[in-house]
Amino acid sequence: MADFISHNLRGPWTLFKKELLRFWRVSFQTVAAPIITALLYLLIFSHVLEDRVQVYPGVGYTAFLIPGLIMMSLLQNAFANSSSSLIQSKVMGSLIFILLTPISYLGVYLAFLAASILRGMVVGLGIYLVTIIFIDLPVEHPGWILIFALLGSGLMGTFGIIAGIWAEKFDQMAAFQNFVIMPLSFLSGVFYSIHSLPPFWQKVSHLNPFFYMIDGFRYGFFGTGDISPFISLGVVAGCFFALSLITLQMLKSGYKLRG
Repeated sequence: MADFISHNLRGPWTLFKKELLRFWRVSFQTVAAPIITALLYLLIFSHVLEDRVQVYPGVGYTAFLIPGLIMMSLLQNAFANSSSSLIQSKVMGSLIFILLTPISYLGVYLAFLAASILRGMVVGLGIYLVTIIFIDLPVEHPGWILIFALLGSGLMGTFGIIAGIWAEKFDQMAAFQNFVIMPLSFLSGVFYSIHSLPPFWQKVSHLNPFFYMIDGFRYGFFGTGDISPFISLGVVAGCFFALSLITLQMLKSGYKLRG
């Protein structure tokens, strides 16, 4: 039994290590650059708005901003890891070497998913460790932080697989990032509480899945949020499950993968 499990996991494990090495060998670009970008956002927005914006009672704007920046960077990098890997493999013609292996479609999905989660978590942890040097950030519910970090990076890693399978050129992937991922990230409450918006735009914000990931993650730090963390958990888990089913079906059918 142990030999059977070892044999079936060898392929996904090898693919996971390949994906891990792919982003780690250019870690300055894939890990350090997002951390520096998040710090620039923090320096600019906190300097301008710290004394002008009050979000939660007893929570300064800079402290409020940090969890949002951590989660935004985590989500974007989890998406970038799987999507960039697949589009590069398709354009360069190296995807065939994965398809020819005896790895099941489930194994391929799990390998890409695990690598995306790991990259997102490393970037998020890096931002957290750097920012707590400058500001004392409370951690009220670490369990909620971990749950939303894992689910959020998993959801975006899965979304990245879908985008990588769908896209056929680099400019299509760039359009996907610029017109889908980036707007949803910035309009999710990273820099503000949705309660500061007019009623119409509050309702629109509730249609954005990024809002639930970021608000639930922020709840883990402050013990308060714009909505219940259980509602956020249900929405994020539901989206992750739905996208996982779609991704597995695409991989199983070979959609845009086998010519």
